[in-house]
Amino acid sequence: MQDIQYLTFLLSKELFGLGILYIKEIIEFESVTHVPMMPEYIPGVINLRGNVVPVIDLNTRFYKKKTETNRKTCIIITEIKLENETIDVGLLVDAVNEVVDIPENQIEEAPSFGSKIRLDFIQGIGKLENQFVIILKMNQILDLSEIQSIHETTSQIS
Repeated sequence: MQDIQYLTFLLSKELFGLGILYIKEIIEFESVTHVPMMPEYIPGVINLRGNVVPVIDLNTRFYKKKTETNRKTCIIITEIKLENETIDVGLLVDAVNEVVDIPENQIEEAPSFGSKIRLDFIQGIGKLENQFVIILKMNQILDLSEIQSIHETTSQIS
């Protein structure tokens, strides 16, 4: 039995976790450049050291409401495997908390009720001392056809 490390972050006052292996870095939110014809939950792209990185607003993706940006708002830079290449995608979140270890035996299947989020986004519910962490499936947050079209659009920009 091994502990798995998760970066925890807040979205609409709920605690979420993402496997630490998916995460490249965390940056402060400044602004995004709007790109026409993107899905509603992709407010735009950012320039990360010369690379164009699409940003997904997880509040819009999960709860159908825009993230209210403030000084705690962050973009988590993640890597997604797309066919034979790896691309960076930014996840816009309300605030980043901390990295936690959650033993595998403390993670349960996602309940089929009570969550406002589609179950295919949820890997499980992790139990920390006095709270739950909704652990996300990184590759489900975007489906591959959406990632492909975003990647093609952003490739034309750069």
